[in-house]
Amino acid sequence: MDWKKIYDEKLVSVKEAAKRIESGDTAWFGPCSSAPIQLMEEIADRADELKDVDLISGMALHPYKFLQSPDYIGKLNYHTIFYGPFERSVYKFGNVNVNSVHLSEIFYALKNIYKTNVLLADVSLPDEEGYLYYGPMGVAANGEVAEIADKIIVQVNKFQPKVSGVKHRVHVSEVDCICEYDHKLPELPQPPVTDIDKKIAELILPLIPDGATIQIGLGGLANAVGYGLESKKDLACHTEMFTDSMVHLAKEGVMNGKMYAAFGLGGTELYEFVGEGKVQLAPISTVNRPNEVAKNDNFVSINACLMADLTGQVGSESLGHNLYSSTGGQLDYVKGANGSKGGQSFLCMPSTRKVKDGSLKSTITLSFPAGEIITTPRSEVMNIVTEFGIANLYNKPIYQRVEEMISIAHPDFRESLRKEAVQAGMIRE
Repeated sequence: MDWKKIYDEKLVSVKEAAKRIESGDTAWFGPCSSAPIQLMEEIADRADELKDVDLISGMALHPYKFLQSPDYIGKLNYHTIFYGPFERSVYKFGNVNVNSVHLSEIFYALKNIYKTNVLLADVSLPDEEGYLYYGPMGVAANGEVAEIADKIIVQVNKFQPKVSGVKHRVHVSEVDCICEYDHKLPELPQPPVTDIDKKIAELILPLIPDGATIQIGLGGLANAVGYGLESKKDLACHTEMFTDSMVHLAKEGVMNGKMYAAFGLGGTELYEFVGEGKVQLAPISTVNRPNEVAKNDNFVSINACLMADLTGQVGSESLGHNLYSSTGGQLDYVKGANGSKGGQSFLCMPSTRKVKDGSLKSTITLSFPAGEIITTPRSEVMNIVTEFGIANLYNKPIYQRVEEMISIAHPDFRESLRKEAVQAGMIRE
């Protein structure tokens, strides 16, 4: 049968598509720019008809109704596999359930823990063969979820780019229901690059060789490093997230090697660039697998963290019991860099943070506050960086780790940290 006829037979309104969700369903819907926003809002409008529907996604970039009121709990329950800024802002309403899972393990969690049976995806216009593309963000998980889903419901959006890669598209014959709604893709706001970000980048950049394969995370520090790589040559990337700075490097001819990612997230220029097929996308469970990362010689991983103790344990997800983020791919890439020939990983943070009374606290501490989540164990950490230097901890004994960490602490806290370390018996006086 002609695919256009199949398309027309499956085409319904967004409201009708939302009616395909039933009580007890567990649905994955694309995060960030791959979310079928209007379909999700129509599902929210049906909440009183539903019971025990679990909606799984991550790092929401749209203010969904079902996240902003406790009235949806028990009807539409939201689960995030990456806790982002908007989710933090609505956590108080009680309908955000956080699962801090390694990004390399997302598909395992969706299949075996959540037992996902529905895929809700924002997709491109069909190509000449009848394929609908998941876009720069959706490839990270949609293709794998499609293989286990009982129901595949797609929202066709003319602004969703056609992308290249693996498990990056679905044929109209494979979906159960099609609706249409055009909306521009949500963009990820870029934070400002601070002076401390610049200082940290200045320490790392000389250590990145020409020909390196890089991975960088979110935030001002990532931008400071990414745009700071302009003077390098022949870079490549193997990264969970293809960034705005990587688009810049590619257009400048600096990144002229392979460009391999699980998703692209940023602004309109990035979405258009990824839509040109120059970046090869694949499911994040493959891209983030440490043994796959380690196949890249001279691999460099750069990520931000929140605090570290004197032995090199790193926390990137909470401040005490207060959740801030998720583990993401940090440990995936630290382990991948450790296995790479010539690999390096850098976990970066300011040396201090401001607390509620306006005073400064050291981000390097003798021990973590109660409830602090350890994201990367000290046995995996290679380099920790503050604006005061780089502590190389890889496989070093405790007393050397302590000395290295004190050396990159803010000068106002070094003496007290040394006294605490002596009293704890970690180093000799």
